[in-house]
Parts: sequence; structure tokens; C-alpha cells
Amino acid sequence: MKRPIDILVLSDLHLGTYGCRAKELVDYLRTVRPAMVILNGDIIDIWQFKKRYFPKSHMDVVKRLLKLAAKVPVYYITGNHDEALRRYSPSRLGNLHLVDKLVITVDGKRYWFFHGDLFDATMKSAKWLAKLGGVGYDLLVRINNIVNWSLERFGRPRMSFSKRIKGSVKRAVRFISDFEETAAAIAVHEGYDVVVCGHIHQPQMRTIHTPEGSVRYLNSGDWIEHMSALEYANGAWTMYAHEANAVASGQALVEEESVAVD
Repeated sequence: MKRPIDILVLSDLHLGTYGCRAKELVDYLRTVRPAMVILNGDIIDIWQFKKRYFPKSHMDVVKRLLKLAAKVPVYYITGNHDEALRRYSPSRLGNLHLVDKLVITVDGKRYWFFHGDLFDATMKSAKWLAKLGGVGYDLLVRINNIVNWSLERFGRPRMSFSKRIKGSVKRAVRFISDFEETAAAIAVHEGYDVVVCGHIHQPQMRTIHTPEGSVRYLNSGDWIEHMSALEYANGAWTMYAHEANAVASGQALVEEESVAVD
């Protein structure tokens, strides 16, 4: 029995890369019945795309998303790794909409959906460095996959190199915080009640307070490290996490916290 969802938000699938957890994503998509799908950037990784590597499981994700688009609205918001599609935005093919951002009203609240690379200084000043970082990240994930294969053979839990780096390197932690606070400040200034991003691969649900007001900040995470998605149903948002210890129960919630920005 599929779970009904009013809005499903996915981002940073990075189809076409070795790190994409496409099989798990297909398994998840088989369990839900969304009334609207928002793909918040970096869905197909055009930066890292290679003709020799696009497995069947990755194509299965594309097919399942197109199958959804035959029934319900699907909004594909462009990101930095699929920025080549921005030349065709905005455009529409049936229920499939290609856009750079999406502004909608949900239950009386104004929502601003966009990928988030707009706030990345590296993207603005040195795109070549960002692309080089993408290659390095993909290599790190490939090495991590080999390590996890070995750990699973010995009955040990999987581990994530990138999660550990993000959690231990102060500059990485500061970057994530700056990103979230910048998104919140602009959203408040523009009069939005909720801002929904991707880009930084960090699932989050929290309220951020700024001198001008408060805004709900949501980030759908990714399908490389966290295998996460945002679900809106029955008037509330929840964070789905497809981790091994959460598959049995179906969902893992990220607790909301209230944060003040000076």
C-alpha cells in the first residue's frame, strides 16, 4: 500500500555518478503516492556525466519520475550540476515543468523553492574550482563505497567519509551555517514564510530568526550520503531518511530547532 503525500521534495540525486543511491531511491519511490513532486536541483549530474556510466538503476529512477509526471505535476528546478538545462528554462511538457525557482502558496503560506547554488561563493567566483571539487567528491564517494563493501562483509556498519569531514572541519560547518542563514535572511526580506533548498547535502528542518523576522528553513538533503526526502502530508512536513536502521519503521524525523541570526 503506497503512502499518500501531498508534496514530495527530492534534491541532489546526482544521477550518472558512482555515489548515487539509485536502487534505494527506486525502492522508496515505490512506497509513496505524491500529488506533487518537486525536484530541487542536481538531479542528473551533467558535470560528471559519462556515456559509459549510466546504470539501469539510474534509468529506472528517470522512468519512475516520468511515470509520475504522467499523472501529477512535477517541477524540475535546475541546480549547478544540471545548469546546462537553464538555457531551456522556463519550459513545460505536459505535467513536467522546468524552472529555475518555484514560488507557491501552501495552506496560506508563501513557499520559495530553489536549489541554493546562488549563495555559493565558489560557484560565483571560480566555477572551475567548484567542478574540480565535484570530481574530488565523486572520487571520495567511490573510495567510501569500497570501504563500506568491506565493512558489510565483516558485519560492520557503513560509514560516510563526507559526513565525518563536514562534521569535524570547522570551515565546512561554518559554510553550512552561513548558507542556511543567508537563505533565511533573503527569504524574510522577500516576504516568504518558508524557504526550501538543496545543494549542501544537509537535510534540515528548523525555524531561523533574523532581525527582520522569522522563516522556516527546509533542506531535502541528498541521495548520496543521507538518502533523504521532504514529505508534506496532513498539513505538516516530515523528513524521510532511507537509512538501514530506518527502513523497518519507514521514517526518521529530523527534529526542528529554533535558531536566531544576529
